Amino acid sequence: MTMACLAQPEQQQKLEWLDGGTFSLLDQEATEGKLTVGRFDVAKGEAPPFHLHTREDEVFIPIKGTALVWSGEEEHELREGGIVYLPRNVPHAYRITSDRADLLMIATPGGIEGMFRHAGRDLTTPRPDGFEIPTSLLAEASELYGGVILGSPR
Repeated sequence: MTMACLAQPEQQQKLEWLDGGTFSLLDQEATEGKLTVGRFDVAKGEAPPFHLHTREDEVFIPIKGTALVWSGEEEHELREGGIVYLPRNVPHAYRITSDRADLLMIATPGGIEGMFRHAGRDLTTPRPDGFEIPTSLLAEASELYGGVILGSPR
């Protein structure tokens, strides 16, 4: 058997993301455009805006930790080891409810990593004093990569 891509943790790009969390990724280049795989290490309260994606479907799996997940107007608790599938064009959001979470994200097709790269900060670069991702940059990145922000975090 031949493995098309193997990316050990030290080979994965790592970005600083919302609320100081980190995001490691395997991008569309490594998967021939088929998917993006990301892994978030985030603290309690981390929450992206209520949004939807027009280009990809998403799956989230909390390897460790818990979150509240909104899909449309429905709210659900996502426990460690649970799986949520969020089809494109379905408004959604989440909020981490445990002290920390290790959250796996799979998006298909690939390409959503461009949004994270546009608004996030590569951890191999020096961290500017007071670094944060302003709402305007997050909105710009989302729009560039087929996302639509519908409201504030829940």
